[in-house]
Amino acid sequence: MISGTNGGSRLWAISDLHIGYAENRALVDAMRPETDGDWLIVAGDVAETVEDIRWALKTLAGRFAKVVWVPGNHELWTHPSDAVTLRGVARYDHLVEQCRDLGVLTPEDPYPVFDGPGGPVAVAPLFLLYDYSFLPSGCATKDEGLEYAHGTGVVCTDERLLHPDPYPSREDWCRARVAATERRLAEVPDGLPLVLVNHWPLHRHPTDVLWYPEFAMWCGTVLTDDWHRRFPVHTMVYGHLHIPRTTWQDGVRFEEVSVGYPREWRKRERPPGRLRRIVPREDGER
Repeated sequence: MISGTNGGSRLWAISDLHIGYAENRALVDAMRPETDGDWLIVAGDVAETVEDIRWALKTLAGRFAKVVWVPGNHELWTHPSDAVTLRGVARYDHLVEQCRDLGVLTPEDPYPVFDGPGGPVAVAPLFLLYDYSFLPSGCATKDEGLEYAHGTGVVCTDERLLHPDPYPSREDWCRARVAATERRLAEVPDGLPLVLVNHWPLHRHPTDVLWYPEFAMWCGTVLTDDWHRRFPVHTMVYGHLHIPRTTWQDGVRFEEVSVGYPREWRKRERPPGRLRRIVPREDGER
C-alpha cells in the first residue's frame, strides 16, 4: 500500500477522454485540480496512440498530486495510426512503463490509500477486460452472440484491433487477469474501504440502458458480478459506456465517469469534461 496525508484534498475521476478529437484534447488541456493535494483517476480510453496517451497523462500528472490510470480497450488497440506496433500483453506492459516514467500509478502498482476527507480508502486500479459472458437475450454461447451482433451490424472494433497475444483469446486474457486481481484484493487490510477502478463495469446492470444491447458482450464479465458484495467497496468507478451517471447495486455506488465523443457530449446539459468527485461523495455522504 502507498499512503499519504491529503488535508482538504479530493479524489476525482474521469474516463474516455478520446483526445484524438481536438475538442476533447482541449478539455484535457483545461482540466485543473481544486487543491494542490487532489488526486485524479483516469479510467481508460485516453487515446489510441502511445504518443497521445503519454501527452494526456503527462499533462494531468503535472497538475494533480497523484494520477491513477487503468487501460481501456482503445489504449490496447494496435491501431494503424500508431508508430508503436506492439500487440496484446506487450503493448499493455509498454503503457505501464510509460506511466511509471511519468509517475502515474497503474494496475501493476501497490494500491494507494487516499486519506483526505471521506477517507481513508484504498484506490484499486484494475485491468480485467471482458469474456463475452454478457450475452444478448436468447444467446447461449459467444459464437451465438457474435453471430447475432454481426447480424445487427453492432460489432466492437476490438474484434479487429485488440489482440490478446500471447493468450489464445481475449476471454483467456480476461480470466487470467480476474484470477490474479481477485488474489490481490483479498490481501487488502480488513476494514479498509475500496474504490475499485476498471474501464469496464464490474456488474452487468449499467449495460441495461444501452441502445444496442448486443454491445454488452464487450463490456465486462460475470466473473466479477459479486465483487461489490464480496469486498468492502466504497465506490465502483468505470467508463466505456459513454453514459455518465450514478447507479446503485446492493447499496454500492457505481459511477460512470466518461467524457465520450464530441457528438455525444454536445447533447448533454452539463459542461463537458467535468471531473466526477468520488471521495468525499458529492452528496456529502461517506
